Amino acid sequence: MPQQPEPVTEIARRDQLVDSAIQLIAEQGHARASLSRIAKQAGVSKAALLYYFKTKDDLLDAVLARVLGGLKAQIESSVRSTVDPVDAVFAYLRSMVTYFTANPAHVRVIAEAPAIAELAGHRDVRADPDRWLPLAELLAAAQKSGQLRDFDTKSVAILIGGAVDGLVGQWLAEPGFDLSAAAVELETFVRRATSA
Repeated sequence: MPQQPEPVTEIARRDQLVDSAIQLIAEQGHARASLSRIAKQAGVSKAALLYYFKTKDDLLDAVLARVLGGLKAQIESSVRSTVDPVDAVFAYLRSMVTYFTANPAHVRVIAEAPAIAELAGHRDVRADPDRWLPLAELLAAAQKSGQLRDFDTKSVAILIGGAVDGLVGQWLAEPGFDLSAAAVELETFVRRATSA
């Protein structure tokens, strides 16, 4: 028998609980984001929270899915809106920074992703060897178009990804750090380093 879709109010409540968990993790870290505290942040009882998420691991799965899914969707949308292969590479970079600056709480969740993943019994998404594969593929397409010089796309994708991680880490440590301006500098640097 097919499952009935969740009523809109149930979906909205689940979303509210995930949002509250994201906010609390961003403010206090995942270790201090107990189910009781998340429920209090959301303005519901712990029993109500447990109605939607049977365990903290279930809730953390939903948190990671929301944060990483949102980032992936924004990147894919930005890349799809380009025609030129080189523009796609830089749309990828810009969309990451745009997402991070628009969602600072998500950045803190991503920074805590290794510990969250371990707690929820998953592999650390940041340690995934294929993490930068989509960027490497974009670089390869731009090379094929003749716009970028010959280089190992996987290595360069990892270098660019490390630079993005470094900029975001600095922004987290120093809230006054201009992440958008730094991203422009990174784009200029990468263009000069990779152009044919």
